[in-house]
Order: sequence, then C-alpha cells, then structure tokens
Amino acid sequence: MTLPSYAPMLAKAGSLPVAGEWAYEMKWDGVRALAYVEDRAVRLVSRNGKDVTVAYTELRMLGGAVGGHDLVLDGEIVAFDAAGRPSFGALQPRMHQRNPAKIAELVRSVPVTFMLFDLLHVNAVSAVGLPYRERRQLLEELVTPGARWQVPVYFHGAGTDAVEASKSLGLEGVVAKRLDSPYRPGQRSADWTKVKNFRTREFVICGWQPGEGRRAGMIGSLLLGVHDASGRLVFAGHVGTGFTERVLADLGARLTPLERPDPPVAGVPREQSRNAHWVEPLLVGEVRYAEWTQDGRIRHASWRGLREDKGPEDVRISQAS
Repeated sequence: MTLPSYAPMLAKAGSLPVAGEWAYEMKWDGVRALAYVEDRAVRLVSRNGKDVTVAYTELRMLGGAVGGHDLVLDGEIVAFDAAGRPSFGALQPRMHQRNPAKIAELVRSVPVTFMLFDLLHVNAVSAVGLPYRERRQLLEELVTPGARWQVPVYFHGAGTDAVEASKSLGLEGVVAKRLDSPYRPGQRSADWTKVKNFRTREFVICGWQPGEGRRAGMIGSLLLGVHDASGRLVFAGHVGTGFTERVLADLGARLTPLERPDPPVAGVPREQSRNAHWVEPLLVGEVRYAEWTQDGRIRHASWRGLREDKGPEDVRISQAS
C-alpha cells in the first residue's frame, strides 16, 4: 500500500473565538511537517512539499511507535533553547543541513522534538473527513509518545487559560480549532484560528545594505518585500537586528551569488536604495516586528531566520504569518 499525499491545512490569524466549541493548542515555534509512516519507515515532508527526512534522523524511530499502522501525521518540528523554550533560532542549523556527518553531530547537540497534533490517514482509510475531536482521539490512541516526539495536550473551554499558559511558557500563542471541523488539506480556514502573543510574518529578501562599524564588510540590514494583491513585489521595510555573526556570514554566502544590478521590488525609498546590493528575490525569512504602518512598512523589526519551507510566491500582504 502507498499512502496518498496531502497538503497541510493552514490557520487564519484572528482573535479568540466567542461562539462554538473549540480546542486550543499551543502554537509551536518550529517547522511544519507531515510524517508518512509506512511499513515502519518514516518520510518527512515540509509544508512546501520537500522531503526533509535526512535533516531529522532522530525522528526515524517514530515508525516503531505507531503499533504497526500506516499513518499520515501532522505536526511541528521544534528545537528547544537552554531554558527549555522552543527556539526557531536553535532550529536554524538543522533546517538547512544535508551533510550526514554534520547532521549526526547536530542530533547530539541540537536534538529536535516532533509535536504531533493531527492525523490524516490510517492504513487504507483517509481520516480528513472526521471531526477534529475524533482525529485527536485516534492520534492519542495510535501514537506512543517517545523521547523525540510527543502528542501535546490541548485545552477545552474559553481559551483564556490556554493563552495565559502560552504566555507563561514564552510561546508564540495558541491555535483554536473547531471541535467538529474536518481537516481541509491545502486550505487556509477559520476553523483553525491562530491567536498570537506577538507578530511575526515572512518576507522576501530583496537586497541588503552594507554594515558600518563592527559590521563593516558584512550585511548591515536586509531589505524586505511582500507581494501585493496583484502579485507585484512591494517594499515592506528593513531589518537590522537579531543577527549573530555566524548568521550574517551565512546570509552573505547565500546572497552574493544572487546579486543583480536593479531592484526586484517596487516602492523603495531613496534612503533605503542608496548603497543597496540587490538580489534575486528567491529567499524567504521570518521577522518579528512591533507594528505594520499605514504605508506598508514594519517597525522595530528583529530577524528570526530563513524559512526554506516557504517560497517567495507564498509571501503576500493578505496572509499574515
């Protein structure tokens, strides 16, 4: 038997629901992945359909924790910092690595945990038409938790307790899921509503400005863009904080081969275009920010990391991260 392929269901940004019956899950700060467990072998597929199994070899043992069933599971791959909090920064070296020797070293120094929150398929039967409460029950019955994978508990009620718990744990927020809702592969639905404690979203890297002082000879800030409703790439501001020297060196190595003479993005102010190095708009990064201004610029931005699981075509003004 060959398991069918699925695209992950996506959540809409919003506030806590005020009507209906909902479950509330923690919003994990990691990388979304579907796990295809077949004949005890595990294949991991990213949100944009790439096979990322080789990057997370410690998750292969999940195949022995499903009671011999063939399953398609949905979840978030997470790395934790020294304080035990999910850290997208800690996950960065795992996301981009494909060298087996370096992966083996990273498995020891930066192990990941797969936070499983949904089940899409069991043996020869699709489960996407089942309501959330039944899919979750099957997930808890069929998957035995292990050292590197978990089925986190969810809250049921008004949601305020879940939000407070997410804040106390230093998490991004919560995802509210309607208890009677089916799984909608590849769709963004309000049946899943993400309620964030702070704002993050993805941007396309369109160029960079050289650094000064301690950053002389390196990237000083990244110039960012998003696609508007017509599909045009428009300027959205810049980010110059949140980088380590190692991250700046990696970004420099990735962006240098992509340089081009003219800006790929519209609406760049003169002060931002002066001395800019423009690049082909192929790389996507995640940024945390305090405000989105009326003229379409982010303020008080901080870099969080590259998102190789998302393409530039996914980055649109209408879709918050």
